[in-house]
Parts: sequence; C-alpha cells; structure tokens
Amino acid sequence: MYVSSIALIWLQIWISMAQIQQGGPDEKEKTTALKDLLSRIDLDELMKKDEPPLEFPDTLEGFEYAFNEKGQLRHIKTGEPFVFNYREDLHRWNQKRYEALGEIITKYVYELLEEECCLKKVYIPVDAMESEPRSFIFVSEDAMTNPDKLMILIHGSGVVRAGQWARRLIINEDLDSGSQVPYIKRAIEEGYGVIVLNPNENYIEVEKTKAQVQLSSDSSDEPAEKRERKDKIQKDTKKRRDFYEKYRNPQKEKETVQLYIRENGSPEEHAIYVWDHFISQSAAENVFFVAHSYGGLAFVELNCCNWVSSSEPLDTSVESMLPDCPRVSAATSKNAPQVGDVNERPGQQGGGQAGAQQHTEMWYNIFSFPAMKESRAPSQKWDLGAWQVRRGTS
Repeated sequence: MYVSSIALIWLQIWISMAQIQQGGPDEKEKTTALKDLLSRIDLDELMKKDEPPLEFPDTLEGFEYAFNEKGQLRHIKTGEPFVFNYREDLHRWNQKRYEALGEIITKYVYELLEEECCLKKVYIPVDAMESEPRSFIFVSEDAMTNPDKLMILIHGSGVVRAGQWARRLIINEDLDSGSQVPYIKRAIEEGYGVIVLNPNENYIEVEKTKAQVQLSSDSSDEPAEKRERKDKIQKDTKKRRDFYEKYRNPQKEKETVQLYIRENGSPEEHAIYVWDHFISQSAAENVFFVAHSYGGLAFVELNCCNWVSSSEPLDTSVESMLPDCPRVSAATSKNAPQVGDVNERPGQQGGGQAGAQQHTEMWYNIFSFPAMKESRAPSQKWDLGAWQVRRGTS
C-alpha cells in the first residue's frame, strides 16, 4: 500500500513540473527550484509514511514463539521457524522487530544461566553506587574457591551478551548451537568452576533531555564560521523537511545518550577488570579460557604478557614470530638456569623476574568438547579457541 501512495505523490509532483515547464521564464525558474528540492528529498523518510508503529511485544509469548524440547525457536501455532520478513517490503520494520526479539532472547539466556546452569549474577564494578551504571557477569558457586580448575567463557563482538555465542544461531538454529549453555553444563559436570564474561555490556542508554539535545547541537568549541555554516545547513534541512512533511508521517525514534560503565567501557576494559577482581583472585591452579571471535583478542592481546629469556633490560619488548601474547624481556641470559616463561596481565604485581617465581605457563589450541563438535563446529580455523593458564610455584 505504501508503495502506491509514494508513486501517487511522485506522479502529482511530475505533473506539476510538466505544467510549469509549459509557462514562461518565471515558471522555468520554479521548475529548477522544484527539481533541486526533489533531489534533496530523503526517500527513506518518505517511505515511512505507511510503516506500522515500532511497537513490539516484550515476551516470547507476545511474539507467539517458544523454544521446543530440542531448543529450537518455533511459532506456537504453526510450529514454523522464525520468519524475518513478517511484513513484505518493510525491511526496516522487520529489522526492528528482529532486534526486539533479540533483546528478549538475551533475557531468556540470562534466565537459563541462573536457573539451568545454577550460576549467580554478580554486578560490576563491585564497589558501584546504586545510582551508577553497572554491568554484570555470571559465576558458579565455586568459581573463586575451586582449587583445581576454572573455566572462563568470553563471547565475541556485536549484539551478543553473556551466555551467547551467536544470537542468529539461537533464533534460526537452536540454543545448543548459539548459546554457551552446553559448555557451562559440561564444565560443571567435570568439576570446573565457571565465570561467564559480558564484554559487550559497556554502557546504558537513557533518553536525552531537551537540554542535552540542545547541548549536543551547540558545538561551542568549533570556530565561528564553521558553526554558522552548520547552523545554516541545519536550517535549510529543516525547511526542506517542513515542505514535504504533509506527505509523510515518520516515526521519530528517541534520542539517547550513552552512560559508560566505570572500568568496563570496552571489551578490553571488561576483560581486564574481571581478571583483576575475580580470575586473579581465584584459588584454581589451572584456568581455562574459551573465547569466540573478538573475545580471544580481548584476552590475548591485552590481558597477558609473556616474559621470555633475553639479555635485554627488564620489560623491553621482544619480537615474536607467533601471534600470541606480547613478549618482553625477563632480563635473564639464555644460558642461565630457566624456570619457564611467565604470563601475567600487564601491570599486575609479580611481573618480570619477581613474577617468574610463580612459574606460570600458557598455551592455546583449537578447543571444543567432543560431544559438541557436531552441534557447533567453528566456522574457521581460529573461530573458537581456548587457552590454559597453569599457576604454581617452581
């Protein structure tokens, strides 16, 4: 319906242009102005005229979907898988609907972590005030006290949150394929403590007040000429929009501001924070890291440092042929007795020669529980990786 409405609008405009062109010089000037206006019209905005409201259910039941006994998302009436193109030719609306469902899936997985995996939600920063933005991680009951082994799970970048590998797989395949639940259950069965990181939960969004909206448009630090030019462009844009406002009824989305979470404002910061306040404080002798995609970079590139045998001064960068942890000199001769390479998070107490007394070893391999290879095979060689850190004294 909206396509025909837009076609009618354009037809009316072109008829007007044809009529104007039959007139004299003054009419031709109007034609030129009208053509210029048409070239500036935002068709995406114009096509929102007949778009349904961006209002969606906040529960799976509201969407008329549920997970069956196989962990597959199915329509409760038809039994069919999720359908993205719920309304033909309304891609933007369908995408917003998909995103709304995704938020519900995130909350559903959180519930699984607490109810089926018996994990506990721990808010961070640990010393956050009630009025302060917070994130959270999930930990098993014995995460800090298990003396033997601890498993850390880190997902990749994007919209995924704690407990998920891929939202798309959860929606279109099943929970075993897209969530971390099978890994967590297997780890607990085999006696691991578990910590599930949440590296993409970096800020909260709140609606902008009128004062904030005005402040964001006033760039007081900009030169006067640039500010005046920007103001003129904004005024011209508003005039153009006002001109064809009668042809459209756009849904104005709320303007929001992001309030970043202290010491957790990025995946890297989050990984460092959890290392400092939880992992490094745990009792486990062996710590295993299972990471997907960018989660591996957040850990390997920023959360470890490898002190190696070298005659260079302490902490001098040492070139490596392997894409592993950054390597620095331990200021020890290659001919001297060795206690092994040491891996610590940068800046942590006990680094360098002092840290070498802890004799920490690290290695990494492609990792997947044998029982899960069929349900979720990594899409590329380094898609899913695992690292083990063994702590002990030499």
